Parts: sequence; structure tokens; C-alpha cells
Amino acid sequence: MTKDEVLAVFRSCDAILEGHFILSSGLRSATFLQKTLVFRQPEKTEILCKALAEKIRAAGYADIAQVVSPAVGGIIPGYETARHLGLPAIYTERVDGKFELRRNFSVAPGEKIIVVEDIVSTGISIRECIDTMKALGADVVAAACIIDRSQGGADIGVPLVSLIEYEVKAYSPDDLPPELAAIPPVKPGSRGIQGVGG
Repeated sequence: MTKDEVLAVFRSCDAILEGHFILSSGLRSATFLQKTLVFRQPEKTEILCKALAEKIRAAGYADIAQVVSPAVGGIIPGYETARHLGLPAIYTERVDGKFELRRNFSVAPGEKIIVVEDIVSTGISIRECIDTMKALGADVVAAACIIDRSQGGADIGVPLVSLIEYEVKAYSPDDLPPELAAIPPVKPGSRGIQGVGG
């Protein structure tokens, strides 16, 4: 899929919001990608995740045992991408602020896996998930996401396959452009954990 095609899916779901947003990293932005409005529509999610699965295969990462995602945002795209790869899908959850596998999910030592996330901005969440998997002995061969907002700049410790790269400018709260500073900020994300961003 092209960048225009991916963004057209988001626009068709009214999932590209404009305003003054507090991102999960604590940074501020005039644009927010409300991916949950896409993921609530199975047919739209399928379009994106099928394309991501094809891109994962094309990048040479099809020889894996299962897909792992960080909860909550990565669960739906992880599951749907795994479905198109013909693989099981599991996810990590935060327990006392750290990712763990629960619900009888497991990875075997040396098992090849790929970590799938929805949107990567700072890369903190996906990197924490990767580190958790490595600590359990898994061989994390790569990670993948629908949109890479870092445009390849996030250091996640493994290769990152993204359906598209899409820059959304983010600012420190102390260094806002005047037009953004004039709008009251809102926090549309779900985590509310300061300093932990996707």
C-alpha cells in the first residue's frame, strides 16, 4: 500500500484528528492518529494488516513461530497481522509498570518471533516489549507497525518493518508554536502513563 492509500483508510474512519494533543510520550502535536477508530472496523483493519503481513514476508521475516504485541494498542493489529501470516498471536501486559506475558502465553527459548505494534513514535513501548521477549529467551527477528511516525528514527534494537512512514511534528510543552499554544490541550490516548509512548 502507498502512504496515500494508508492515510485514506484513516481518513475514511475520521481517524486523523486536528487540534492540540498530549501524546503518550508527553510531547504535544497538532495531529493525532486515532487508530482505534480504524481498528473498530474489521474490514479496514484487514486491509492494513494484510498489507503489513505482505510487507513482513517481502522483508524476509516469514520464518517465525508467532506474533507478539504490547497491550493494549498492539493487540488488534498484532492479531490481524498474525492471521494473515498464518501464525498464533499473543500479547504482553503491564504488571506494576513492566511488560509480562500472562494468560498462559509463553515463548520457547530460541523461538523466532516478530513484535507487531500499531504506531511507533518514540519506540518506547515496542522496545520494552522486545526487551521482555529477549529476557524470556525468544529470538526477536524484527518488529513491525502500521505507521512509523519516527520515520526510521526510533531505536528499538531490531529491524522495523512499517507499512508507511508518516511524520507528525511533535513539540516539547515548553516549546510550542503560537498557534498550538493558543488551543487547550487534550489527551486522547488510553494509557496515561507519563514518559511511556508508542
